[in-house]
Amino acid sequence: MLRRPFLASCAAHLAAMLPFTRRVAWPAPGARTVRREPFGRLEQVADGVWALVSTPLGGDFTTVANGGIVAGRDGVLVVEGLFQKEGARWLAEQARALTGRWPSHVAITHYHADHANGVPGYQPEGSDAPAVFVTGVTRRLAMDRNTPSDPARLALLGGATPIAATRETTVDLGGRRVTLTPLDGHTASDLVVTVEDPRVVFAGDLFWNAMFPNYVDAVPSRLAAAARRLRAMDSARWVPGHGPLAGAADLDRYLALLDLVEDHARRSSQAGATPAEAANALELPPSLGEWALFNRSFFERAMRAWYGELRREPEAGGG
Repeated sequence: MLRRPFLASCAAHLAAMLPFTRRVAWPAPGARTVRREPFGRLEQVADGVWALVSTPLGGDFTTVANGGIVAGRDGVLVVEGLFQKEGARWLAEQARALTGRWPSHVAITHYHADHANGVPGYQPEGSDAPAVFVTGVTRRLAMDRNTPSDPARLALLGGATPIAATRETTVDLGGRRVTLTPLDGHTASDLVVTVEDPRVVFAGDLFWNAMFPNYVDAVPSRLAAAARRLRAMDSARWVPGHGPLAGAADLDRYLALLDLVEDHARRSSQAGATPAEAANALELPPSLGEWALFNRSFFERAMRAWYGELRREPEAGGG
């Protein structure tokens, strides 16, 4: 993903979304805002756990994605590399201000630029870099595809700790364990970060709250399956990849949205509509609430992703 076209795309669609952002303040019941910036706010969601809720619809793309800070007795883990290194640097500085420590660990949920490109911002001056946790697939895709090329980012990702793609990995921060669960669906390799007591789940882009999801690399059926696994975690609080902090009702609404998109794609495909025609006909009912559309192409991306999967489905009664 090119940074300049990405920013231009954001700006091009911002005007349509400003009325939405004025109407919806994205409140977070039970969370306390400890810092607010034009690009987002930092909210305490549990003892030693803070969530960064990015607000890119306001036009500041320093962070773009959500992230977080998890503090233990011996270490501090931050979630996501974020979009720009200035955003990662800001989150690291907040971690130090809140915990007295610079981040010792970084978990990146998937390779997309808004979640991975800022990771050099976590490199402290004059000391060792934090341990970066990614799946091998995420590391390869982030190094091969993300632009502009950045030697510092390539060095950090090249030295990252590749975690198993088929089982959970536990990070011990001292008195607090963080579980890294590999899934897929939004991309070929996604990561969920879970904190216990109380349970807080950083879902990455497997879950979007009040923002229509980006299907650009999605396998839609696997995305829905992963989202249902998130729901089965029965968390006290979910931190989505984009949008406000969420509870069970928000995740249920997201699952209903994914089901609606699937049903519309199947019906449209059977009727012979093109993906573009299907996207133009897609309407979200008021019962699902309001969903910000970060990019006007996201409806068509969803239809194209589903059409691609439907073409790969075996014929009924086939072998």
